[in-house]
This record gives sequence, C-alpha cells and structure tokens, in this order.
Amino acid sequence: MEYNFANKVMGLQPSAIREILKFTSLPGVISLAAGNPSPDAFPVDELKEISEEIFAGSPVDALQYSITEGYPALKKTVRDFMSSRYDSVKDFDEIIITAGAQQVMNLATMSLCNEGDAVICEDPSFIGSLNAFRAFGCRLCGVPLESDGMNLEALENTLKTEKKARFIYIIPNFQNPTGVVTSLEKRKAIYELARKYDMLILEDNPYGETRFEGENIPSIKSMDTDGRVIYAGTYSKVISPGMRVGYAIAPAPIIAKMTVCKQVADVHTNIYAQMLVDRFMTSGKYDAHLERIRGIYRRKSGIMMDCLDRDCADFVKYDRVSGGLFIWCTLPEKVDMPAFCKQAVIDKVAVVPGSAFLTDESKVSHCFRLNFSTPTDQQLYDGMEILAKELRSFC
Repeated sequence: MEYNFANKVMGLQPSAIREILKFTSLPGVISLAAGNPSPDAFPVDELKEISEEIFAGSPVDALQYSITEGYPALKKTVRDFMSSRYDSVKDFDEIIITAGAQQVMNLATMSLCNEGDAVICEDPSFIGSLNAFRAFGCRLCGVPLESDGMNLEALENTLKTEKKARFIYIIPNFQNPTGVVTSLEKRKAIYELARKYDMLILEDNPYGETRFEGENIPSIKSMDTDGRVIYAGTYSKVISPGMRVGYAIAPAPIIAKMTVCKQVADVHTNIYAQMLVDRFMTSGKYDAHLERIRGIYRRKSGIMMDCLDRDCADFVKYDRVSGGLFIWCTLPEKVDMPAFCKQAVIDKVAVVPGSAFLTDESKVSHCFRLNFSTPTDQQLYDGMEILAKELRSFC
C-alpha cells in the first residue's frame, strides 16, 4: 500500500542525533554525542524514599487521572521557586506542567503559529525545537550566534523584514549546541527589540541550573513587563529526563490556549512523576543535589577541556564552558566535517555533526558538538584520545 503523509511532515528528517545514537549501542563505541545527564547525577535514593511515601500515603492520587494544567502542589512549588530565586513569574503569568520542555515548544507553536509563519531562531540551535517548529509548517529564520549571544544587527534586520514572524526562540544559558551564554546586555537588547517590533519571545532554559562557575544572569522573563515572554523550564537535566516533567510560565491567555492544546495531546503530564518532583523540590535536599551535580559537570567538562587543550589545540577551536552539557568545536575549513564524524564512528567514537543544528539544513558546517556529561571519566579520556588521533589524520 502507498502511504500519503501530511504536507507539514513530509520534509521532516530523522534527528541526526538520534540516528547517531543508534551506533552507540554497538560494542565498544564511546558516545560523546548524547545530551543525557550523567548517570551519577540521579537522586536515586531520595526518589526511592519519596516513592515509598507516595504509595503509602497517596496511592490513588498518583494513579488516577489529574488536571491538564498540572499537579497543583507542583505548580505552587514552581511558582514559589521561580519567583523568589529568579523573579521569573509575573502577576499576569500562569503555569502549566508539561512533558518536558520539548512539549512547551510544541504547545507554544501549536497555539501561536499558522502554517507558513516564521520563527526567529539562534543559528545554530537545538534540533528538537527546530523540528517542532518545522512540524507545524513554520519557516525558520536563523540569526547568527556570536560568543555572547545573537547578532543584534542581524536580529533587528530580520524583525524589520520578516512580516510573518510569531516569536523569537532563544536558549540564553549554555546554549545547545554551542554552550554560548547570552550576556546581560544582549538579553536586555533582545527584549527591547521584541518590544519595538511587538514580538513574543520563547525563552528555553534547560541548562541554567547546571552553572558551576560564575554568577547567574537574570532571565529575559525577569525583564518581562508587558507579557511577551514564554519561559520553558524542565527537571530533565537536574532530576531525571525519563520522568518527563517540565513547565511553561507565560501570560495567562497563552497558558489557557496551551492547556487546550495539551488536552488533545496527552490529557496531562504523568502525575506520579509530578508528585515525585514536587516532594523532592520541597524536601530540603534540592539545593544540595544541585551542588552535587554541578561538581560532577565541573569535573567532567574539565577533563574534556584539558584533553582539547593538550592534544587538539592545533586542530580545534572552542570556547571554555562554565555550565551545560556541551562543547562546540570548530574544525579548519579544509576538513570535511561529515567525513570526520563518520570516521570517528567507525573508530568507535560518536560525535554530532554541526550541520544537524542549522536552521538551513543545506548549509555547510565546520563544527561538531561534544557531550561531556554522559560518558564515564575513563571514556572521556579514551574518546578524546581517539578524536585527537582522527584530527591529526584529517588536518
């Protein structure tokens, strides 16, 4: 039988990252391609204890249907935490609990965009979000990313000329894939440009709590005085990705429409997982847990950067990171980046080609993304040794 697929998904391609991850199941392959938290970072004992408490005291609440907007106790916990610590909930805002931050991208796009509308994105950017926008028939308008955030001149030119843009999508903290942190000055400027051109901003912050050096920079949401910022948060990188618990903070009318869209998507986010997250957040152990995982990522990123400095400095350019999960490497222009990534897999190391993250998939990239959180320390040493050997042969 011949199958006819919807026009809006005909052009979608499998995630390059997910395709590469298929190779990581092969014996002996070291994956520097994933974006997973370290297995050492999961609060297993704490969640086991909380789980026992839930099923001893509130089993029906954990197993029954719940409301679409989210477990009320967790919504309050999110509001209190984000208000007191980051001033990122305004009087006009509401909160919805989602199946990870990825669902925020889907629900926001479903709520705000028609087919043929445009989304303004950092270029490169997170493939999961880019594909979510593409899946709803949106055009991607890429804005070049500099070492401190979007190129403001290019952003304003895009805002001037693109009449069907619906929002600006930005990952301001330890951006995926580049690790870039948008400076305070640029955050303020991006918000002012959004005001000037009457544009919404979708601020995606999955990595902010992983900062292990330096001071936090105020979120764009904290600057939101007129209800134009949708903030996407998640517990995937700091508690558990498998539980699929994230949230959106946005003006009440937007949350109301996202709630309707979620009702037809999955009814509500896993209530048992929401209860686990809420009780862990309010247990008094969350801050200590954050400090522990920051220590893990400080060590692991240090191993990878030391290897790059010692063995790859003649071949690779990169910026040091102070949080997040990734390091973005740039090869000399003479190097065939896809061939390099393919040979690395053959030699039992997986990395992600930079082209996977471009808003225009036909463009050439000379970059690749490394992940330091998932491998063991020994795998980091071994994998980087193999990559250094490959680089010497290609360069």
